[in-house]
Amino acid sequence: MFGAGVAEVQASVLASLPAELNRVRASAWSQEVLGTTSIGSFLEGPCPMPDGTLLVSDLAHGRILRLSPSGVFDVVFEYHGEPNGLALGADGVLFIADYRRGLLTLDLESLELRTVVDRYRLEPFRGLSDLAFGPDGSLYFSDQGQSDLRFPTGRLFRWDPASGLSLLVDSIPSPNGVAVSPDGSLLYLAVTRANCVYRVPLWDDGRIGKVGVHFHSAGGSGGPDGLAVGRDGSLVVAQYGAGRAWVLDALGIVTASVTSRAGLGITNVAFLPDSAGRLLLTEAGSGSILQAELGIPGAPLFAGPRHGS
Repeated sequence: MFGAGVAEVQASVLASLPAELNRVRASAWSQEVLGTTSIGSFLEGPCPMPDGTLLVSDLAHGRILRLSPSGVFDVVFEYHGEPNGLALGADGVLFIADYRRGLLTLDLESLELRTVVDRYRLEPFRGLSDLAFGPDGSLYFSDQGQSDLRFPTGRLFRWDPASGLSLLVDSIPSPNGVAVSPDGSLLYLAVTRANCVYRVPLWDDGRIGKVGVHFHSAGGSGGPDGLAVGRDGSLVVAQYGAGRAWVLDALGIVTASVTSRAGLGITNVAFLPDSAGRLLLTEAGSGSILQAELGIPGAPLFAGPRHGS
């Protein structure tokens, strides 16, 4: 699709959600977004943990799931919500971009769920999607809702405990995955319905530079979804609806395509820390975690604020 020189990498299934954890039942989210009355799960938000486990969200049924190093799933927390993106705070508290309830935190020891912010200028969010921390501890997150090319009403926000909530970019047709470059100078934003990834310069004084398109994708029934950044500045783009993820160099040129045989619903990607380039991918249709060897170490993730700060 992108010409010669693009390496093909085959992803394999690391683990699949067992039958006893599949909730094949109606979900308000799946009915509205996917047009289906029942779904067993919809995996998103892969978040590698310091103890070697992996947390993922089940957007359809309000669950935070955990995958052990031995490949066993269990339910960490279940609540009345629609969790999507996950990010670990500086003291081990989990930040959740919840489509229904806004920006949340979950204390993984006490299992206390708190609302950080759920509206902007007195208006509720339209439906949060993903999130990532910046070098100063600020949290960037996308407010996707039902925005598309007809109604480009999606937004990108920044939140930190000191200055609160700031709107950075609006009028976006379906903002989704969020990632920050290793040096903290750029934010990447997947824009699903426009089939592209935005590039947002982050300035030291808190302002942003001119927003442009870093990458135009092609094909599939969805578009760019979750993002992950390599230590060398490369960017991995999950292409939902195409059963693949694109690997881009720092200039946005496609260098590799990671393909899936498990299904077309690649929703998100994450590098395993302290590895030589092992990438994990969530495949929502089959409820699977995939893995692929890229040979590109993942960039260390920036730490968020401490709980309650």
